[in-house]
Amino acid sequence: MPKISGLFISILLLSLNTNAQELNARVRIVDGKINSTVDRKIFRTLETSLTNFLNKRKWTSDEFKPNEKINCQILINLREMTDQNAFSGSITIQAGRPVHSTSYISPIINFQDPNFDFKYVESQSLDFNENRINGSDPLASNLTAVMAYYAYIIIGFDYNSFALRGGEQFFQKALNIVNNAPDGATISGWKSFENNNRNRYWLVENLNNNRYTAINDVYYNYYRKGMDILYSDNNTARSEIMNALVYLDNLNRENSNLMIVQFFMSGKSEELINIFRKAPEQDKLKAVEILSRIDISNSNKYKQDLK
Repeated sequence: MPKISGLFISILLLSLNTNAQELNARVRIVDGKINSTVDRKIFRTLETSLTNFLNKRKWTSDEFKPNEKINCQILINLREMTDQNAFSGSITIQAGRPVHSTSYISPIINFQDPNFDFKYVESQSLDFNENRINGSDPLASNLTAVMAYYAYIIIGFDYNSFALRGGEQFFQKALNIVNNAPDGATISGWKSFENNNRNRYWLVENLNNNRYTAINDVYYNYYRKGMDILYSDNNTARSEIMNALVYLDNLNRENSNLMIVQFFMSGKSEELINIFRKAPEQDKLKAVEILSRIDISNSNKYKQDLK
């Protein structure tokens, strides 16, 4: 048997690394509310199919090393079976972003979308065509359209946290999905008049609206100029994170009830409390003042824990 050289192995490993896809997603389906007569195997098959769809598809033109993949979790909570092979439920998207020089993962997305309706036949192939998003069966197409939409949202926010306006091209791709989304009687979440300005339409509208470009500075300041140097220069990092909160506060004052503000704050309370817990008193007071305005649901928590 011929001897394989170390150089050949190194080249092979390098080639495998450069072909690594962008996402390291885990998909879980909660099916307890679905009629017990339904074979649960279909949901396990769907978990595997969606995981492969997200992890094996190439979403960008960039090359990712295995350790650069974006860790994310998707939880689909099924409410009911609406028709044969058709289901209705909610979908929760969580994604984390590693902080430089630490083992800490900072939450970058923690969002629940209450409207997820789709059709799935066990072992069907999951196809997504950006030029024909609606497909021949809108309810079946909605399954991959929603997944592709959130794939671009996850990647866009990750890129935004490393480079100023780095995620714009992916938010535009998500907008294209919204503009060409599957349309049907039981499908919702894609239109401006649905869900009180808290849906897929409004999230991507905020991200592509020139009035709200300050959100790009928020993400870049918070993560790249703040969190990434928290370990090496705590004071400077905290100052940059405060700047990000000021940007967000101004955006919130100028545009009340803006979805992107609440989207950013979701899942951030514990992290922000830990960041400002040891801050000088005047910084604590300023942080509590701002956080109580932009994250009203956790206002008492900030006031109590940052005394």
